[in-house]
Amino acid sequence: MPELPEVEALRDFLTENLVGHEVVRVLPVAISVLKTYDPPLTALEGHEVTAVHRYGKFLDLETDGGPHFVTHLARAGWLQWKDRLPDGPPRPGKGPLALRVALETGAGFDLTEAGTQKRLAVYIVNDPQEVPGVARLGPDPLAADFDEARFAALLTDERRRLKGALRDQSLIAGVGNAYSDEILHAAKMSPFKLASSLTPEETGRLYTALRTTLTEAVERSRGVAAGRLKAEKKSGLRVHGRTGEPCPVCGDTVREVSFSDSSLQYCPTCQTGGKPLADRRMSRLLK
Repeated sequence: MPELPEVEALRDFLTENLVGHEVVRVLPVAISVLKTYDPPLTALEGHEVTAVHRYGKFLDLETDGGPHFVTHLARAGWLQWKDRLPDGPPRPGKGPLALRVALETGAGFDLTEAGTQKRLAVYIVNDPQEVPGVARLGPDPLAADFDEARFAALLTDERRRLKGALRDQSLIAGVGNAYSDEILHAAKMSPFKLASSLTPEETGRLYTALRTTLTEAVERSRGVAAGRLKAEKKSGLRVHGRTGEPCPVCGDTVREVSFSDSSLQYCPTCQTGGKPLADRRMSRLLK
């Protein structure tokens, strides 16, 4: 799933390639991708893109006097930029293509989604706050005003375990399964530790790990072409997706805990005092 660093990199890329250009066609291929109907998709056509914003994991294309195009790439969605779009309209079928946006230059992008769980979402709205997922977002962890005191206040009465708390978009916007693993590894904390049990020192350590991990990931992704962002993300991960490999910090074997629809990875030596966590399905931790 694209998370804050990848979506921020896409925002940079689209700012460079979309802003100042006119949308001439918006072609839906999978109707399921559309989550709104008023304004219609055609309301974008003829309008110039004036800015690209990021809200958590959401991308927002703002137009001059027209509606906003807001998308969430979900777990298996992606944005594929094309300097020259194929001639003719795309054909509906069983492929990954969900929607195409064409510019007056002949360039544009496709939204695609792999797999059978179709969760990619597109909203055409007059205000991004009309999108329920945007309206419920917590603070952005890379915002200038997101300081340690604000972070500590969020965790004061938080009764969930750290893994679930970090992934809750209404608590902190933009962190998903991969970067929550990376943040907890950097902070040397168990994913099962209760958020409300942190000492002031631990809170400061987790805050530093949160900001540093995300900032470094954004910097690694900045300037990378949209098509290479997935590979860039994977190359920078220390524990997530690396079950059975040696921890790059201590050399212990990275272990995994499986859930109903996902998994987490961690290093026992760095994070849990050398004790392996019980690998049982505990999906309530991820809600």
